[in-house]
Amino acid sequence: MTIEHQIIGSLLRAVAEEMGAVLVRSAFSANIKERRDCSTALFDERGRMIAQAEHIPVHLGAMPAAVAAVMQHAPALGEVWALNDPYAGGTHLPDITLISRTEAGFAVTRAHHADVGGREPGSMPADSRTLEEEGVVIPPTRLDEDVITNLVAQMRNPEERRGDLRAQLAAHRLAEQRVAELCARRGHDTVVAAMDELFAYSERRMRAGIAALPDGRFEAHDVLEAIDGDLEVHATVTVVDDSVEIDFTGTSAQHEGNLNCPLSVARSACFYVVRVLVDPDLPASGGAFAPVTVTAPEGCLVNARPPAAVAAGNVETSSRIVDVVMRAFGEAIDVPAQGQGTMNNVTLGNDGFTYYETIGGGQGACPNADGPSGVHIAMSNTLSTPVEALELQYPLRVELYALRLGSGGAGRHRGGDGVVRGLRVLEDCRLSIISERRSHAPQGERGGEAGTPGRNLLNGQLIPAKVTRDLKAGDVVTIETPGGGGHGR
Repeated sequence: MTIEHQIIGSLLRAVAEEMGAVLVRSAFSANIKERRDCSTALFDERGRMIAQAEHIPVHLGAMPAAVAAVMQHAPALGEVWALNDPYAGGTHLPDITLISRTEAGFAVTRAHHADVGGREPGSMPADSRTLEEEGVVIPPTRLDEDVITNLVAQMRNPEERRGDLRAQLAAHRLAEQRVAELCARRGHDTVVAAMDELFAYSERRMRAGIAALPDGRFEAHDVLEAIDGDLEVHATVTVVDDSVEIDFTGTSAQHEGNLNCPLSVARSACFYVVRVLVDPDLPASGGAFAPVTVTAPEGCLVNARPPAAVAAGNVETSSRIVDVVMRAFGEAIDVPAQGQGTMNNVTLGNDGFTYYETIGGGQGACPNADGPSGVHIAMSNTLSTPVEALELQYPLRVELYALRLGSGGAGRHRGGDGVVRGLRVLEDCRLSIISERRSHAPQGERGGEAGTPGRNLLNGQLIPAKVTRDLKAGDVVTIETPGGGGHGR
């Protein structure tokens, strides 16, 4: 790679980062401006990811499917298209993706909106069975003011939704301007050539890293804790020369609940695992994904058919895919112990407010270090909502926020501890919790002990891992998140 290509690559990554800064600083909801549950990226004219900000892994790896869906409509320069349909390039409905043309490709933003309609505030019901129950489904749609007005009218807190969409639009206008400036300064053909080289460079580095792995066929399985019983996720990883194939044959069929996910989410989780194990410092672009092939039987849990519900698939099934694929690689190389394996999704709301948050926990210990405590694991990379911001914006009070000391698994290197977060509601509202690792603990590695499973409590009484119910003012919801597994005896 030439020096000029490296400079242009840095400039493109800077544009993606600046897009993220504009989105976060312009957003209305705490979910985006405080938790930063959003992602930004630049794609080339062929729809290949070239540069991304270091945001949410489950968003970024699934973005190419969204761009491909919009490209079928031949978007023109200056147009912005929106979608959230999981079966047309989306992940789950609260993640609204905007895509616009630039002079050298496409700009993309994806943000988790605090509500997109549906039968429950926050659009994350624990017991949904169809996509329509979870909110407004947006196929690839050209966005204008009339479309925005129609969409937000179907959502709770429409002015907040409008504000967050406008924040995404501001990021797109910034990207269009910056890419145009770059093309004017360096030349359009030079920028396009640099994009080609950046993609190829990432692919070369990834193939070199894979070639250093032992060839072979490695398998692992784990379970998801569905309301009506455990569901199996099974992965077979085949490493041959400089490529990896990951196949999910043997995974449970899609079910009537919402732990299903589209194949784009499964791919995203697999890409994440391969990248962190093979070359974590690799400049992030679609080239890094090229040597990785992901397959799954149509109609299974990780390649669901519409109109299957998917609210939990994006957050919880993606986390379990990471655990399973990581464990399969563990038959060939040293890998970390399992982290908390859940995002601990908590949604509270009524007609006046919607609050959504994922809560950190313990990371699994590494072969040479303890796991960190109280962090978001794997497919989540959000921040915690600061107590001051939460209490200012919502009728909630934080009663407790602390480490769950001793919840990490013992070992030569200890797993990280989980978190305890207690929230008192100050108004009558609805509660939805979607969590995992309540029955099955995060496992240790190489003889390390398991972490402590999580617990959910309402007024001190144990409640299920997945639950939706009414709350009265004064009720206290407490989430005790899992600890990570230990590594080594």
